[in-house]
Amino acid sequence: MPQRMSDILAARAHRTFVGRDTELGTLETMLMPKGPRVLHVHGIAGIGKSALLARFATIARAGGATVILLDCRHVEPTEQGVLGSLAEAIGDTGSRAGDIADRLGELGGAVVLAFDTFEVFRLLDTWLRQVFIPLLPENVRVVLVGRQPPTSAWYASPGWGWLMRAVPVSSLTDTEAENFLQGLGLEQADISLIARCTHGHPLALKLAAAAVREASPEQWPTGAPLQRALDELTQIFLEDVGDEVTRRVLEGAAVVRRVTLSLLQALFPDVPPQDAWERLRRLPIVVGASDGLLIHDAVREAIARSLHASDPARYLEYRRTAWRQLATEAGVAGGGDLWRYTADMLFMIENPVVREAFFPSGSPTFAVEPAQADDGPALEDITHTWEGSEAAVALMAWWRRLPQAFSSVRDGEGRMVGFYGKLRSDELQPAWLLDDPIAGQWYSHLKQHPMPRDAIALFCRRWLSIDDGDSPGDVQAAVWLDLKRAYMELRPRLRRVYLTVRDMGAYAAVARRLGFEVLEDHTVVLDGRRYHSAVLDFGPARWTAGWRISRLQSLAFGARTNCWTWRPGNWCLKRVGWL
Repeated sequence: MPQRMSDILAARAHRTFVGRDTELGTLETMLMPKGPRVLHVHGIAGIGKSALLARFATIARAGGATVILLDCRHVEPTEQGVLGSLAEAIGDTGSRAGDIADRLGELGGAVVLAFDTFEVFRLLDTWLRQVFIPLLPENVRVVLVGRQPPTSAWYASPGWGWLMRAVPVSSLTDTEAENFLQGLGLEQADISLIARCTHGHPLALKLAAAAVREASPEQWPTGAPLQRALDELTQIFLEDVGDEVTRRVLEGAAVVRRVTLSLLQALFPDVPPQDAWERLRRLPIVVGASDGLLIHDAVREAIARSLHASDPARYLEYRRTAWRQLATEAGVAGGGDLWRYTADMLFMIENPVVREAFFPSGSPTFAVEPAQADDGPALEDITHTWEGSEAAVALMAWWRRLPQAFSSVRDGEGRMVGFYGKLRSDELQPAWLLDDPIAGQWYSHLKQHPMPRDAIALFCRRWLSIDDGDSPGDVQAAVWLDLKRAYMELRPRLRRVYLTVRDMGAYAAVARRLGFEVLEDHTVVLDGRRYHSAVLDFGPARWTAGWRISRLQSLAFGARTNCWTWRPGNWCLKRVGWL
């Protein structure tokens, strides 16, 4: 029987894998009865984390374990997104965390549940740690693979102890790097040259190996820091791409998150899309995924930066063309596909704050997690530090009535540095809102402008930082990121978001950019201080997808005109001046 291409690729990956004995040894301990239950594998981009995971999966399966691998780039970062992907992977129809956990227990023997590219799942870190993983039966082990080390909450949470370990992945040793290059078929003279300038970084080694036959020795970035070496190696690699068509396709593809046939057809109408696809697929910096091709991010960024600098007009045209194609496809997408298109368009946003929230590059500073009963004293202290007596009484009444609506923000040492409370309209009684001067104004606005019966309003009642109050800062950023998770979980029923701040001027620009409307007639004075309210209305359900695409387009391309048009009985969006 002829070999499948996947078998050939797997065999080649096995032959070229070198080193990592220490990391593999740690991973294998989790298959032992008294081994750790959760391992965090972390390291910089291109360091070989996914290759290490694939190698461990092969070893684990050979030992009789079941391995379930999820690439987080292709899973919607919501609780239902994770549960749905797991249910599909194990052939289950359940949608509840307990059902999935029970099914994993029924698989028998050791089960390894691996999440690759975990850095894009920062929104779900708390839910996995506090809710899902504790539900898993004794036979299940969890591997989290990403760029960031585990948050401090993993160490601070009671009970984890030896159950969780971190596994850092660093560069290959000189000997391992030479063995790796030998496996790629290079001559010893080339191996010595490459080893001096790549710092043992596996991706840099691959790039150098791909370009070595054409590049002259004086081009190599000997002694350069790793990132500059990667950038220079990328340029060398680009110069040696065999033909102009392949290079042009690669440069255009570098402006998007994932490459599909339809995108290639839109970007390069003069090139048959299947031919363009095959040209990309054969490159060593491109990997295939279930929903497209992915250019390695460390290289993609270098290519995109170079194109932006050398030919800004072509760079912008690629982005606009890709955006139009993605928006067209998103308009008819459903279910999990809609999230993929949303992620594709979010990726194209060059606003660093918005893009960082969804495609993080650094370690998260704070963890946001459900408040516990013993958080009460700290929460009350923060409240009385920043609020007067009237405002504090109103806010603490919500804590006593609905403590589950509050979340704590913790620093790297597990100390509570802030909190916020969010309330769902479908879980409240109107009388509760009327008891609160601020929430009462939101209730009044809802009565004046009613929503459909099944729609939900989310009330962000207050966020406060121990150092900054409700002013912009790291705690506020962590809170807003957690609110984005709530947005996704409540769609498509989420219709409006209400919030209050004292210094509206500090938020005016970003509020307008995100589509919030300041409710000038609903300002409240407590303790002699003015509390301003704002609302974000997503519009009727049938308009929500269009609103989302328009808002993302505004953030991506800087559309300047953005106005609301009132129609009896509902909000409709009229967008003027889109690119």
